[in-house]
Amino acid sequence: MTAPWITYRPELKVLDCTIRDGGLVNSHAFDDDLVSAVHRACIEGGVDYMEIGYKASKKLFAPGNFGDWKFCDEDHMRRVLGENDSPLKIAAMADAEKTDYHEDILPADQSVLDVIRVATYVHQLPVAVDMIKDAADKGYEVTCNLMAISIVQEAEIDQALEVLRDTPVGTVVVVDSFGALYGEQVARLVQKYRAALEGTGKEVGIHAHNNQQLAFANTIESIVQGANRIDATIAGMGRGAGNCPMELLIGFLRNPNYRLRPFLQLLEEHFVALQEKLRWGALVPYNITGQLNQHPRSAIAMVEGDETHQYVEFYDKLVADL
Repeated sequence: MTAPWITYRPELKVLDCTIRDGGLVNSHAFDDDLVSAVHRACIEGGVDYMEIGYKASKKLFAPGNFGDWKFCDEDHMRRVLGENDSPLKIAAMADAEKTDYHEDILPADQSVLDVIRVATYVHQLPVAVDMIKDAADKGYEVTCNLMAISIVQEAEIDQALEVLRDTPVGTVVVVDSFGALYGEQVARLVQKYRAALEGTGKEVGIHAHNNQQLAFANTIESIVQGANRIDATIAGMGRGAGNCPMELLIGFLRNPNYRLRPFLQLLEEHFVALQEKLRWGALVPYNITGQLNQHPRSAIAMVEGDETHQYVEFYDKLVADL
């Protein structure tokens, strides 16, 4: 018998997406001090990537309704990051059909960004492929997040992976958008992605949501199955139920290049107070949507509304609409 959990895999890399996914909790209106603190913790903690926000279209999203991190303009990023003179790579997410990527994503040598993370639903794949090629041509490392994978048909997943295999994307990420997947399902998906991309040098990633309090467990399972690109957030902050907590992940990985203390300090100095103002985490409404494999938008509305604890009525309505 071996004990692989006491060693580490050096090719595995960690991405902090606190400001990007956490921005869905507060309309991306983080103040500069917090963004700077997360940036500093990521550097001191030794993680590999920090996703600072979205490259969203200002034609679709009015800037007055969102904070700076919805758009990640170069002057906004440099205001906080400077030139990011560190080994930490800076990423931004570009949603298919919600990004004016030809104009708003500058050539990499003109940007503080190192990575463009293209996020797409399967039906948007033709647009996503063009976005991937555009970003690669501009000199970026590029990843693709296949969203809401728990409701995608097997044949569609296979076709998407076949298409992505022939693009310059460097990583394809399994995204459990609804927090509906169990470990066995995550294992099968990671195996499927790895098999489809075998021989290309492309990596498989995981982005887990915590609706059923399985984000950390599912992230561990994906690592066991060979996923080498791992997403996490401070205190699990993210839309609705949130994500895999960075402070748990770093403790699990055993990699001496990663250091837990900076993230604990960040939690203590910033996120304790933040959690008193903003609500995220595996609350019962999110448990219900996760178990029913549904988008958490109805649960978010419930948590933010006046009927937060009317669980039975909420459950009955969702079941009746199935």
